[in-house]
Amino acid sequence: MTDFLPKEQLASQRGRHQWQKRKASSFLMLLVAFLMLNIEQAAAQQRTITGKVSGGGAPLIGVSVALKGTTTATATDVDGNYSIPVPDNNGTLVFSYIGFLTQEVPVGTQSSINVTLLQDAKALEEVVVVGYGTQQKRDVTGSISSVKSQEFERQSSQNPVSSIQGRVAGVQVTNSGAPGASPQVRIRGVGSAQGGLEPLYVVDGTFVSDLSFLNPADIESMEILKDASSASIYGIRAANGVVLVTTKRGKTGAPRINYNGFVGVQRVTNKLEMTDAQEYATLYNEKNAPGTIGSNLPNTDWFDEILQTANIQNHQVSASGGTDRATYSLSAGYLNQEGVVKGHEYERLTARLQTDLKLTDKIKVGYSGIFSGYKSTDIPGDIFYQAFVAPPVLPVRKANGNYGDPADYPIGNFANPQASLDWYNQKSNGQRLTGNVFGEWNFLNSFTFRTSLGLDYAINEFRNFQSEDSLTTVQKAQISSLTRSRSKANSWLWENTLTFQKTLGDHEFTILAGTSAQEAFNETLGGSVKGVNYETEANLYLGNGDQTTLLAFNSAGREKFQSYFGRINYSLMGRYLLTATLRYDGSSKFPESDRYDYFPSIGLGWVVTEESFMQNQETLNFLKLRASWGKLGNNNVPSNITSQVVNFDPRYVAFFNGIAYPGGNLTDFPPPTLLWEVVKETDLGAEFGFLNNQLSIEVDWYNKKTENAVFTVPLIGTSGANRSSIMGNFASFQNRGIELAVRWNATVGDDFSYNIGANFSRNKNEVTSLSTGNVSLAGGSIPVGGYLTTISRVGDPIGSFYGYIMDGIFQTTDEIAASAQTNAKPGDFIYRDINDDNVIDSRDKVILGNPNPGITYGINTGFAYKNFDLQLDIQGVADRDIYNGNRNTRYGNENYDQDFYDNRWRGPGTSNSYPSANLTGNNLDPNSFYVESGDYVRIRNLQLGYNFPTTMVNRWKMQGLRIFLNAQNPITLFDYNGFSPEVGGPSPIDYGIDRNVYPLSATYNLGVNVTF
Repeated sequence: MTDFLPKEQLASQRGRHQWQKRKASSFLMLLVAFLMLNIEQAAAQQRTITGKVSGGGAPLIGVSVALKGTTTATATDVDGNYSIPVPDNNGTLVFSYIGFLTQEVPVGTQSSINVTLLQDAKALEEVVVVGYGTQQKRDVTGSISSVKSQEFERQSSQNPVSSIQGRVAGVQVTNSGAPGASPQVRIRGVGSAQGGLEPLYVVDGTFVSDLSFLNPADIESMEILKDASSASIYGIRAANGVVLVTTKRGKTGAPRINYNGFVGVQRVTNKLEMTDAQEYATLYNEKNAPGTIGSNLPNTDWFDEILQTANIQNHQVSASGGTDRATYSLSAGYLNQEGVVKGHEYERLTARLQTDLKLTDKIKVGYSGIFSGYKSTDIPGDIFYQAFVAPPVLPVRKANGNYGDPADYPIGNFANPQASLDWYNQKSNGQRLTGNVFGEWNFLNSFTFRTSLGLDYAINEFRNFQSEDSLTTVQKAQISSLTRSRSKANSWLWENTLTFQKTLGDHEFTILAGTSAQEAFNETLGGSVKGVNYETEANLYLGNGDQTTLLAFNSAGREKFQSYFGRINYSLMGRYLLTATLRYDGSSKFPESDRYDYFPSIGLGWVVTEESFMQNQETLNFLKLRASWGKLGNNNVPSNITSQVVNFDPRYVAFFNGIAYPGGNLTDFPPPTLLWEVVKETDLGAEFGFLNNQLSIEVDWYNKKTENAVFTVPLIGTSGANRSSIMGNFASFQNRGIELAVRWNATVGDDFSYNIGANFSRNKNEVTSLSTGNVSLAGGSIPVGGYLTTISRVGDPIGSFYGYIMDGIFQTTDEIAASAQTNAKPGDFIYRDINDDNVIDSRDKVILGNPNPGITYGINTGFAYKNFDLQLDIQGVADRDIYNGNRNTRYGNENYDQDFYDNRWRGPGTSNSYPSANLTGNNLDPNSFYVESGDYVRIRNLQLGYNFPTTMVNRWKMQGLRIFLNAQNPITLFDYNGFSPEVGGPSPIDYGIDRNVYPLSATYNLGVNVTF
């Protein structure tokens, strides 16, 4: 982005910017050095035992390593390494980890002790986080997937949600390549047409809207509650699933200091090839008239002009430790990411602090707080579309230094993309504080009372300045303009739970009761003014403009929640399982008569391998069958839509005796009421363990029905309403599917171990009913001609692509005369006459494709040989379509992609699948030509690491040192004619339409992980 300053001043600003970056890096280095010095002094007084703990074919993170009979303890890091001080009189180390047999090893004279823990074949004892508690995986009756900390740390994603792409069956993640952008997440398909679609995120007990503020390296685990049974404890917020995030907490033991960072570059892969100047001139002359554009033209590759190889760096320093009475964990992180578009830059600072205090043997208190701040230098929102359509005959600059102007060529009005980047002057920034404080009291041996208060507070600002300038005949402004806005959003969440846990012989009970109260408020205040003179950033304030042009805007919203909930977990002989949940939830967003509802669920489980008839077999180590049903809600629907607003249009004025009397009218017809959307889901699952539980398999079938879905239907023209539609609870949707997850862990000899995981999910989305009869919801607007490219109707998926079937290309005028398209010309599309009435009209439109992925899958592997480790993750999507809106949006003489040039019709017999260059008129009607396959397979992550030998790092006063090379998204294989097949959208009725998508880039990093 250009700030329109003299070169000397720009150079000065750039110098200060680089100095600030060096200052941040220097600060991190000094912090690491300080922490190293302190830990070295402390360690010099201790005899230290180091080693590595493995199990199940891989290093184990979080293994408890304790000196028997003392309070001295530590835990293994992400590579399974540990370090623990011991007294001179030796002792015994106790290694314990959930799901593995505890092992005791005498220290003796050893200085390094490596341990391989054996899995407990009797049961799967992994603990997962559930709503308002934890539970052993073997006792879970719902569908919950868990992703642990090492899986986040072995990737280079800037947003934690991106790290789970391809790792969890039934979870679709759609990324954007824009720095700082949050990915779109869909759990078990799309269950709404116009309501909210994102899952509920819960970070350490606090409800948040996204995870963009969170450093992935700070995460201990992430649990995805996929079915209604596991998610119903969250009531009207859980219809789209729940993502529970637990950040790292301190563990008892000596202080542990860790630095994790990388530097790298990003570049666009699969750059879309466009025609060059001579090819464009050929197409232009074919479309308009021979010889209209001559030869010896400028030749500009606009994608090459606006794209760059971008730098990225990420650093994080953390410290943790504690005693049996107090533990702590703190971290600080810095991310600097350039965009692949020139001038685009994003910076983020994160800080986290957590402390747990054990006041007595019965009372515990603690808190966690996460702060994040970001700054962004922004780019025009449509820059990729500008680069796609800008003709290559338009030069970046003329010989005199001015920008290339479309007026100099007979091509029409086009923006010069480079001028757009240089002229655009927008910056944004924000700060966010998310925290939680809690108190916990254990009494009467079986009861635990917990109270917690969560806070989420965010401020976001942006300013946009457009200078008075005349760059081209299209890009000009007679007066400067400035827009500034500031928004804030804050919410508090107070929750109280009482848990009763008891074992009576073969009966195990866990009973939970709780209350929840929340209030969320948001407000945006801003304004715009003209006539601001820009000299420095200090000038860019609304008070410095022409006050007669000042316009202000202000909006706000407030919502309150009140909830009561309970859950019963019951286990009989560890064999028969029951989970029953009920939440009574209310939201102020809805009319007083319809603010509350009940959200029940029930889950049943049967651990078959605990039966007597399974004890003498050796095939199955574990088999659990489970079934569940539950009801969820989606309150994230438009607010205040039921309010009747009076329209005081000036045209309603009446004159009596020469005096004007203003009037009003009711021109909008709101629905009488609007309820939250309701999801009812059935889930059937099975979990298997074979070969000493080295092979695990989990399979689910689900049927997820959305009722009272918010849907917009048209109003008749005689209603008198300004709007042509009305919104209400008019529809029902359904998602049905299967999920499969398989994982294998193995160790070969003493030096080699590996693990292989694969997941597969199949989902079918369908609109099952409309209370308005056959009235359907159209969407997916294409600007040219106002075409609507999608439809949602009974029997078809939400947002299905809709239009004509292209049956070939007209070759001659005789073919046209014999067809139903008498207004066509040779080289035009032939549209299929569906109803055989010899007329091509809207009655011939059909479903052309489905933007909702039918299949998602992933393959995740890890290999370790001596000190080397290799990780390879593959992710893909199949049975999905994309609408190529870039090709379909044509006002006149836009550029063409190379594939179109190579395959176009240019005379009888030359092509029967691609039209002529004359893409106008009926050729722009939505049709099957513009619908392409969105299937792809991608190497999501490839990382090679080396762990330095323990004896070597001990000499350097370290506990562990690992270096790694990482490639993220290096290869994506697909057939779509675009940058990337990973295309999202603002809503399900506009999903999968490629028009100005910011492509995902490949990232190559060199990093280091050091533990002191």
